[in-house]
Amino acid sequence: MTQDPYELLGVGRDADADTIKKAYRKLARQLHPDVNPDPESQERFKQVTAAYEVLSDPQKRAAYDRGGDAFGAGFGGQGAGFSFTDIMDAFFGGQGGGGGAGRGPRSRVRRGQDALIRIEVELAEAAFGVSRELKVDTAVRCTTCGGEGAAPGSHPVPCETCHGQGEVAHVQRSFLGEIRTLRPCAACRGFGTVIPDPCRECAGDGRVRSRRTLTVKIPAGVDNGTRVQLSEQGEVGPGGGPAGDLYVEIHVAPHEVFERHGNDLHCTVTVPMTAAALGTTIELPTLEADLDPSADVQRSFDLQVPSGTQSGHQVVLRGLGVPGLRGGRGDLAVTVAVETPTRLDPRQEELLRELAAIRGEEQPTGDVRPTHKSMFGRLRDAFTAH
Repeated sequence: MTQDPYELLGVGRDADADTIKKAYRKLARQLHPDVNPDPESQERFKQVTAAYEVLSDPQKRAAYDRGGDAFGAGFGGQGAGFSFTDIMDAFFGGQGGGGGAGRGPRSRVRRGQDALIRIEVELAEAAFGVSRELKVDTAVRCTTCGGEGAAPGSHPVPCETCHGQGEVAHVQRSFLGEIRTLRPCAACRGFGTVIPDPCRECAGDGRVRSRRTLTVKIPAGVDNGTRVQLSEQGEVGPGGGPAGDLYVEIHVAPHEVFERHGNDLHCTVTVPMTAAALGTTIELPTLEADLDPSADVQRSFDLQVPSGTQSGHQVVLRGLGVPGLRGGRGDLAVTVAVETPTRLDPRQEELLRELAAIRGEEQPTGDVRPTHKSMFGRLRDAFTAH
């Protein structure tokens, strides 16, 4: 079998690096021992891999093109070495190739984590917006070393173990030959540099914890669970890296009068039986009444309770609810509850009995009906009404 690496990979002598890489990947998928375990395929796979090692290395390829023996002793034999990463690239489509693109030292500077803080606001504050001062405890850039991690006057130096590469090669023998794998350098933890004299303030991390005060503007219309994002106000990253974001989660405290449903407000007004029968006007507070007294807002509304109002009757006041985050405003739904007296003095009882006699209600039979009417029942009532 020919020992020409170009013929083994099936490419011309003028093939570029991408063409050589694609040819190798195609053959590696076909000949890998996990796919074809027969001895002939294994031998062929070793030869193809060794050929790719030559042609993917510009120096080895140039030496071979000049007529040199680029393979050393035993091209395609047990002495041939190859990168395990190249085989993984062939099967999983990596872009590494022989040059090791995408590998190397990792940066000490990384983005910080996001932070979350929860605050409680009143219903009126959630409805109309408010500014709050918050005290947050997060990591900030170390001012002593400027985030570099080294003591003032010193700097990180290249790692002597990996020579600044951030990774070291491990070689092991197998039936395929010598397999080289790259692992992060243990001496520098993959950074490629070491800090001989760490900053005493941050212990080389480039950041310290600090308590600071922020002002957050809570927009009108927020509700329970709404999160307000403060960009780059979270944790500063290792090595003094950019800060993450700070999220302020809103919790709305219960209100003594109003209950919120979406952008609508609900409340219940209790009136005496006599007021429901005769009709009355009630001064109803609005949510704006909870704002600063100096604010020029509508603090109350005259609710008209018409005569004959029944318990459970609902009055909807348009535009007196909660403003929406995207504009508009909800309604205020007022439910009237008619209060029946539980204790009567003799004179009150006498007057009520006299009223019952006048209205012919001394012995009422009651109007018994099902709680929910069927569809046919509702249709029948609709036709009967006409």
